[in-house]
This record gives sequence, structure tokens and C-alpha cells, in this order.
Amino acid sequence: MIKSFFPAEWHPQDAVQLTWPHAGTDWAGSLEEANACFVQIARAIAQRQKLIIICREIHQVKAQLADCNIANIRLHELPTNDTWARDHAGITIYENEKPVLLDFRFNGWGLKFAANLDNLIPRRMYQDGLFAKGLSYRNMQHFVLEGGALESDGMGTLLTTAGCLLANNRNDHLDKTQIENELKRIFHLKRVLWLHHGYLEGDDTDSHVDTLARFCDAQTIAYVRCEDEHDPHYEALRDMELELRKMITPEGKPYRLLPLPMAKAVTDEAGHRLPATYANFLILNEAVLVPFYGHTDKDQQAKAVLQEAFAQRELIGINCEALIRQHGSLHCVTMQYPRGSYDGF
Repeated sequence: MIKSFFPAEWHPQDAVQLTWPHAGTDWAGSLEEANACFVQIARAIAQRQKLIIICREIHQVKAQLADCNIANIRLHELPTNDTWARDHAGITIYENEKPVLLDFRFNGWGLKFAANLDNLIPRRMYQDGLFAKGLSYRNMQHFVLEGGALESDGMGTLLTTAGCLLANNRNDHLDKTQIENELKRIFHLKRVLWLHHGYLEGDDTDSHVDTLARFCDAQTIAYVRCEDEHDPHYEALRDMELELRKMITPEGKPYRLLPLPMAKAVTDEAGHRLPATYANFLILNEAVLVPFYGHTDKDQQAKAVLQEAFAQRELIGINCEALIRQHGSLHCVTMQYPRGSYDGF
């Protein structure tokens, strides 16, 4: 049995975190729509397991959660810049079978956006006693890293993208080999699989892997496929698919690859394309939340593919049109905490 490892998202979870939007965030112009989407997500999670909500004002958020299972929700006040918990939350590993919260530096995806308050969230949560007594905290502020950049199979393999981890203003002082060695050391990995192709227009993250390709189990990867040769993503995603086909499991077998449909184009008011992706799903203990974008045929196609991957879990569609307006989606606003990291209330 492996005692020190980076758990996969399907590892049994104690809780999930949301960081709630407020008028001081980029959501100010669409706060009502954003709040409605966050309530949908909160309701779906709290119906099934514990939910931690980081927010600026508890009473305002609590009033929105009237039809949610409030007994499963813990609200905690902290100052925040934004809502992308996947990238500013701590990342949990196990060492000698005990959970350790790693607090990496979040610098707004390479200094693109203010992140001074969000970067403090994990240590403030730990200092405020939100986690289990058996969880250890480790300051990793010397290394810039976001949760959306990492896909673990729970067995020592990490899937990531060169576009993000080698991007400017992350860890410029390290080359690819040094970054890979650091990842192996920190996360107790046996190997790192790098994707060098694939992107989405409108993406601020420099191609986080959770927008492109995801482990569904240790042998299965769901990934975005573009079949429209006239779409600007076609060549890059085709090349990414070829990379995935060449990857093998630790046992030397090809991965089971499940192509997700390319979401229909969603644009902002200026006509710029937004990074809508069905790869941005969230795995819960007994369910999978799937981002929908108001296009019934594509939404249902994506749900059917993921139902094949997660035959034993309930698939729940969440309308994420509001989230995509700020260049992110469902997985981006959540972070799971595996078993042993959170005691409850």
C-alpha cells in the first residue's frame, strides 16, 4: 500500500470548498447571475457531502442558501480578491497516510490579476481551525502552482501542461526538468506526463490541464476533441489527442480515451470567444457535476460521455454560463478535501 501520495479527485472526500463572489470582485457587473450559479453548485454539493464556503459576509451568503442543506454547509469570513478556489486553495497530499495541506503561492496566473488576499486563504483557514486536527500544514510559497494545473491518478502519475507550468511569471528560475523533479519530490510521484499541445481561446490560465484532459480513473482520460476543421482550436486539440494516444499507463497499456465534445462557441459582448469546456467537471463522492452552457445537444453529449466514465456515479448538469463570462467554469471554482482533512462542524 502506498502511504505517501497525491490522491486522485475520486479519492473519498470530506468536503468541498467554494469561495463566494461579492461586489468587490470581477463579478460586480453580473453578481446576481454569478450568485445564482454558485447557489446551484452549493445545493448540489451540500445535498451529498460537506461544503465549506469562504465569503466576505456570512449573513448575505446564508440568505441565498435557504433551499440548500445548510446543515452540511460551513460559512467562514475571509477577505478575498476573487472566487477561483481550484487555484488559490491548498492542495492536499498524504504522507505516511496522514493528510498534509500544501500552501503554494498563487500569483494570479502569472501576475495577470491581483491575488494578494486569495494567496492568504489556505493559511488563514488553517490558522482559524477549519481543518481536522490530524492535518498538517506546509508553507510552499517558494513555488507558484495552481490546482487547475494538476491531474493525479492517485497512483503516482501526474498529467499537466507545459503551457502552464513553463509559462512566464510562474517559476521562471526553473527549467522543465527542474520543475518536474520538484513536482515528483513534493507530490511523491513516479512520473509526470506532459501535454505540449491544446489550448482554449479566452483562457487566462495558460492552458490548465483541467480545461483540456482529466483522469476519470487510473486507466481512463476524458479530453476535449474538436471535429470542426474550421474551428481555430482544431489543430492544437488534434495534436493534443495524438499526444494522449502515445501515453501509456504504468502497466504499459494505452489509456482508455473518452473524447468530450467541443463546446459550442460562447462569446462575450465584444465578440471574443470564452473558454467553455466540458472537461471542467467536478468529481464528488457519489456524483459528478458537469458544466452545461445552454446548448442542449452538446451538454447532453458531454454528460453521456462522462456517464460512461463514471457509471456508478450520478451525473448532474450545472448551468455555468455565468462562470464562463469570467473565463472559468465549475471545476475552477471548487476544491475538494480528501478523507481525514476535515472533521466537520
